[in-house]
Amino acid sequence: MTVTTGVNKKTKKEKKKKTVLQEIVGFVFDLLVVFALFMVITTFVAEPVWVKGTSMTNTLQNNELLLVSKRAYGEGTKGMERGDIVICRYPGRTDFAIPLGANLSITRHTAFVKRLVALPGDTIEFSGGNMYVNGELVPNPEKMGSIPYDYPLRQLGANEYFVVGDNRRTSHDSRASDVGPISRDMIVGKAVRVIFPFSAWRKVQ
Repeated sequence: MTVTTGVNKKTKKEKKKKTVLQEIVGFVFDLLVVFALFMVITTFVAEPVWVKGTSMTNTLQNNELLLVSKRAYGEGTKGMERGDIVICRYPGRTDFAIPLGANLSITRHTAFVKRLVALPGDTIEFSGGNMYVNGELVPNPEKMGSIPYDYPLRQLGANEYFVVGDNRRTSHDSRASDVGPISRDMIVGKAVRVIFPFSAWRKVQ
């Protein structure tokens, strides 16, 4: 014959409460671990980025999802090639900034998808709607035409990179006075593949 005392009932309830609490703590811990791994991967390895707008048509379409490699490039121009499609930032362009005090803030920079057309030391010029890099004509990859204005011959400095959209008629890029050549730290990574929609799955080039 088993007798259940009030003490035993209380102990069982406490154990049950501890078990529920442990499950909640374990769940929250798992979420934090997943979030930390996600942040590490997207910061240092790869990140998905949506294409917004038509500045890269017909190479890339509006609302396609790109996989961007954060490890494609080393220091300086290591690994970079003219013609790469890159994810970059523009001076002073952010989606939001959350101040944390003491000159600290969480900032999300606006991401732009462009083609890297000239590297430090190169000369760049637009004349008659055509682009010339180091004196050679660079045809538009998709024959989308070009904004009919000139960009005077300029040699890029030691930390200057020139980016242009394939749809040169509508692209807001390094040709604009409020953008200009960007610095190395503004190049986030290299677009390597379209991963969505699945019917458009392909390598980016």
